[in-house]
Amino acid sequence: MALTLFGGSSMGAADLYTPALLEHVSHPDYNYELEGATCSHEGINPSCGDDLTLHVKLGDDGAIEDASWTGVGCAVSQGSADMMSDLVIGRTPAEAKQLCNLFGRMVRGETLSDTEREELDEAICLESISHMPARVKCAELAWRTLDEMLSGATEPSSTEGDDAAANSPAPATAASPQDGR
Repeated sequence: MALTLFGGSSMGAADLYTPALLEHVSHPDYNYELEGATCSHEGINPSCGDDLTLHVKLGDDGAIEDASWTGVGCAVSQGSADMMSDLVIGRTPAEAKQLCNLFGRMVRGETLSDTEREELDEAICLESISHMPARVKCAELAWRTLDEMLSGATEPSSTEGDDAAANSPAPATAASPQDGR
């Protein structure tokens, strides 16, 4: 089944379920509860049933030493969470927040420069999701949750009531200390 886009072009499932996404879904490297996490934060996408918790461990230098996620959800949310976890390790929280911003802009259909596209590494494979507004919430959940966690949020991140997700920037709310979730 193909989705017909403006201008007559079409997008099929193969454009969304790329080999990179499927590899992260089939063999996730970061789907585990991280022991000794500095921060953990839950994200929920009630429209699809995605529910994940991100875990981040900050090193002595303040950079993200390790990251992981646990939870349930669709292939897009889980693959995206795994790609994001891989991408933020070794980055400062400010750099990770910038990546979250870039990813959000991309899945909402904004054109990124070649340099910005390179910064997203293999997460760029989710670029076509911008043509499927209902799936933007799935792809963006982990990234929004990380951004909120690093900004100090204490309430779970949610995409509920965010029908304009394809047209509005992701909220920047919070970073939460390890709360035992």
